[in-house]
Amino acid sequence: MVSKEKPYVLLVAELIYLEICKIKNLNPDFSNVNAIEAFIGSDVYKEISSGVFHDNLIKKLEKNNFVENKTKKKIPEETIRLLQIQKDLTTKQLIQFPNLYYAKSHYPLEISQRAFDHLWRMCESYELWCKETKQKHLIYLKITD
Repeated sequence: MVSKEKPYVLLVAELIYLEICKIKNLNPDFSNVNAIEAFIGSDVYKEISSGVFHDNLIKKLEKNNFVENKTKKKIPEETIRLLQIQKDLTTKQLIQFPNLYYAKSHYPLEISQRAFDHLWRMCESYELWCKETKQKHLIYLKITD
């Protein structure tokens, strides 16, 4: 039996995934690429890319003395370190610049391509976890197909 308990490091991937799904629902003609590009620069993107998402998550866990609400088990220090590493990596990959595209050509700059690639990988990670835990009903974007 595979556990369906979501690892803490997947929380940001799930948030990204669900926000991109919302964008696709509001724009049925959008491809996954269009939806991810539309996500870049959103309020949620800014929250994640600035590190605020991870800071708030860690503060929330700290307020609970690093004890999981559901299981009442202590969250391992390694998990907290992984969240900090994830925050550092994510803020570097999703670095914010006012104009991520060249004005006339619409070719993405290297930094915007790096952000796009990171978001794509986060969505892939979420879908792979859904497949591993046999929760295919949670898969909407079908990035891993």
